[in-house]
Amino acid sequence: MKTTYLIPLATLLLATGGWAQDRIYRCGNEYTNTVSEAQAKNCKLMSGGNVTVVQGQRPARAAAASQPGQRVDAGDQRAKDSDARLILDSELKKAEARQAELLKEYNNGEPEKLGPEHRNNQKYLERIAELKAAISRNESDIAGIRRELGRVAGSTAK
Repeated sequence: MKTTYLIPLATLLLATGGWAQDRIYRCGNEYTNTVSEAQAKNCKLMSGGNVTVVQGQRPARAAAASQPGQRVDAGDQRAKDSDARLILDSELKKAEARQAELLKEYNNGEPEKLGPEHRNNQKYLERIAELKAAISRNESDIAGIRRELGRVAGSTAK
Protein backbone atom coordinates (compact mmCIF):
# COMPACT_ATOMS: atom_id res chain seq x y z
CA MET A 1 0.00 0.00 0.00
CA LYS A 2 2.89 2.36 0.75
CA THR A 3 4.38 1.86 -2.71
CA THR A 4 1.19 3.06 -4.37
CA TYR A 5 1.75 6.49 -2.81
CA LEU A 6 5.49 6.62 -3.48
CA ILE A 7 5.34 6.06 -7.23
CA PRO A 8 3.01 9.01 -8.00
CA LEU A 9 4.95 11.20 -5.57
CA ALA A 10 8.27 10.39 -7.23
CA THR A 11 6.77 10.99 -10.67
CA LEU A 12 5.42 14.35 -9.54
CA LEU A 13 8.78 15.44 -8.14
CA LEU A 14 10.60 14.49 -11.34
CA ALA A 15 8.02 16.23 -13.53
CA THR A 16 8.19 19.54 -11.61
CA GLY A 17 11.95 19.69 -12.17
CA GLY A 18 11.22 20.61 -15.79
CA TRP A 19 9.39 23.76 -14.66
CA ALA A 20 12.37 25.14 -12.76
CA GLN A 21 14.28 28.01 -14.34
CA ASP A 22 17.59 27.42 -16.08
CA ARG A 23 20.71 29.06 -14.79
CA ILE A 24 20.36 32.82 -14.55
CA TYR A 25 23.32 35.19 -15.00
CA ARG A 26 23.51 38.77 -13.79
CA CYS A 27 25.29 41.29 -16.01
CA GLY A 28 25.22 44.53 -14.02
CA ASN A 29 21.55 45.53 -14.03
CA GLU A 30 20.63 43.03 -16.74
CA TYR A 31 19.86 39.33 -16.47
CA THR A 32 20.21 36.55 -19.02
CA ASN A 33 19.88 32.78 -19.22
CA THR A 34 22.03 32.49 -22.36
CA VAL A 35 25.40 30.98 -21.49
CA SER A 36 27.27 32.42 -24.49
CA GLU A 37 25.97 35.95 -23.77
CA ALA A 38 26.88 35.58 -20.11
CA GLN A 39 30.43 34.50 -20.95
CA ALA A 40 30.85 37.34 -23.46
CA LYS A 41 29.80 39.96 -20.88
CA ASN A 42 31.56 38.32 -17.90
CA CYS A 43 28.27 37.86 -16.06
CA LYS A 44 27.96 36.20 -12.66
CA LEU A 45 25.84 33.13 -12.01
CA MET A 46 22.90 33.82 -9.69
CA SER A 47 22.17 31.22 -7.07
CA GLY A 48 19.19 30.58 -4.87
CA GLY A 49 15.66 31.46 -5.86
CA ASN A 50 13.94 32.49 -9.03
CA VAL A 51 14.44 35.81 -10.76
CA THR A 52 11.56 37.77 -12.25
CA VAL A 53 12.50 40.60 -14.60
CA VAL A 54 9.91 43.18 -15.61
CA GLN A 55 10.74 45.13 -18.74
CA GLY A 56 9.81 48.80 -18.61
CA GLN A 57 10.30 52.02 -20.48
CA ARG A 58 10.92 55.49 -19.20
CA PRO A 59 8.48 58.11 -20.43
CA ALA A 60 9.83 60.14 -23.34
CA ARG A 61 9.59 63.43 -21.41
CA ALA A 62 11.58 62.06 -18.47
CA ALA A 63 14.23 60.66 -20.80
CA ALA A 64 14.51 63.93 -22.73
CA ALA A 65 14.65 66.05 -19.57
CA SER A 66 17.34 63.86 -18.02
CA GLN A 67 19.68 64.27 -20.99
CA PRO A 68 22.32 66.90 -20.29
CA GLY A 69 22.32 70.00 -22.44
CA GLN A 70 18.64 69.77 -23.32
CA ARG A 71 16.52 72.78 -22.45
CA VAL A 72 12.81 73.10 -21.97
CA ASP A 73 11.00 75.09 -24.63
CA ALA A 74 10.30 78.67 -23.48
CA GLY A 75 6.59 78.31 -24.22
CA ASP A 76 6.39 75.10 -22.18
CA GLN A 77 8.23 76.76 -19.30
CA ARG A 78 5.88 79.76 -19.34
CA ALA A 79 2.89 77.39 -19.26
CA LYS A 80 4.38 75.48 -16.32
CA ASP A 81 5.10 78.73 -14.47
CA SER A 82 1.57 79.95 -15.14
CA ASP A 83 0.11 76.69 -13.81
CA ALA A 84 2.36 76.88 -10.75
CA ARG A 85 1.31 80.48 -10.10
CA LEU A 86 -2.40 79.55 -10.34
CA ILE A 87 -1.95 76.65 -7.93
CA LEU A 88 0.02 78.80 -5.49
CA ASP A 89 -2.59 81.59 -5.68
CA SER A 90 -5.31 79.06 -4.92
CA GLU A 91 -3.34 77.64 -1.97
CA LEU A 92 -2.67 81.16 -0.66
CA LYS A 93 -6.37 82.02 -0.74
CA LYS A 94 -7.23 78.81 1.14
CA ALA A 95 -4.54 79.46 3.76
CA GLU A 96 -5.64 83.07 4.23
CA ALA A 97 -9.28 81.99 4.60
CA ARG A 98 -8.22 79.36 7.15
CA GLN A 99 -6.21 82.01 9.01
CA ALA A 100 -9.23 84.29 9.20
CA GLU A 101 -11.32 81.42 10.62
CA LEU A 102 -8.66 80.57 13.19
CA LEU A 103 -8.28 84.19 14.31
CA LYS A 104 -12.04 84.57 14.59
CA GLU A 105 -12.27 81.41 16.70
CA TYR A 106 -9.25 82.44 18.80
CA ASN A 107 -10.95 85.78 19.61
CA ASN A 108 -7.79 87.54 20.86
CA GLY A 109 -6.95 84.70 23.24
CA GLU A 110 -10.44 84.41 24.70
CA PRO A 111 -12.42 81.96 22.57
CA GLU A 112 -15.90 81.01 23.68
CA LYS A 113 -16.04 77.97 25.92
CA LEU A 114 -17.57 74.90 24.37
CA GLY A 115 -19.85 72.41 26.19
CA PRO A 116 -17.51 70.36 28.42
CA GLU A 117 -15.05 73.25 28.77
CA HIS A 118 -17.44 75.04 31.18
CA ARG A 119 -16.76 72.37 33.79
CA ASN A 120 -13.17 71.49 32.79
CA ASN A 121 -10.93 74.55 32.47
CA GLN A 122 -7.94 72.39 31.45
CA LYS A 123 -9.70 71.35 28.22
CA TYR A 124 -10.33 75.02 27.47
CA LEU A 125 -6.66 75.89 28.03
CA GLU A 126 -5.57 72.99 25.82
CA ARG A 127 -7.87 74.16 23.03
CA ILE A 128 -6.45 77.70 23.31
CA ALA A 129 -2.92 76.29 23.02
CA GLU A 130 -3.93 74.22 19.99
CA LEU A 131 -5.48 77.27 18.35
CA LYS A 132 -2.31 79.32 18.95
CA ALA A 133 -0.19 76.54 17.43
CA ALA A 134 -2.53 76.23 14.43
CA ILE A 135 -2.40 80.00 13.86
CA SER A 136 1.38 79.94 14.00
CA ARG A 137 1.63 77.00 11.57
CA ASN A 138 -0.79 78.64 9.19
CA GLU A 139 1.17 81.93 9.29
CA SER A 140 4.29 79.95 8.41
CA ASP A 141 2.45 78.25 5.53
CA ILE A 142 1.27 81.60 4.20
CA ALA A 143 4.80 83.01 4.36
CA GLY A 144 6.15 79.95 2.51
CA ILE A 145 3.52 80.21 -0.22
CA ARG A 146 4.29 83.92 -0.65
CA ARG A 147 8.03 83.14 -0.93
CA GLU A 148 7.30 80.52 -3.56
CA LEU A 149 5.06 82.94 -5.46
CA GLY A 150 7.95 85.41 -5.45
CA ARG A 151 10.24 82.79 -6.96
CA VAL A 152 7.74 81.88 -9.68
CA ALA A 153 7.13 85.55 -10.46
CA GLY A 154 10.91 86.15 -10.45
CA SER A 155 11.58 83.30 -12.88
CA THR A 156 9.11 84.68 -15.43
CA ALA A 157 10.66 88.15 -15.23
CA LYS A 158 14.05 86.84 -16.46
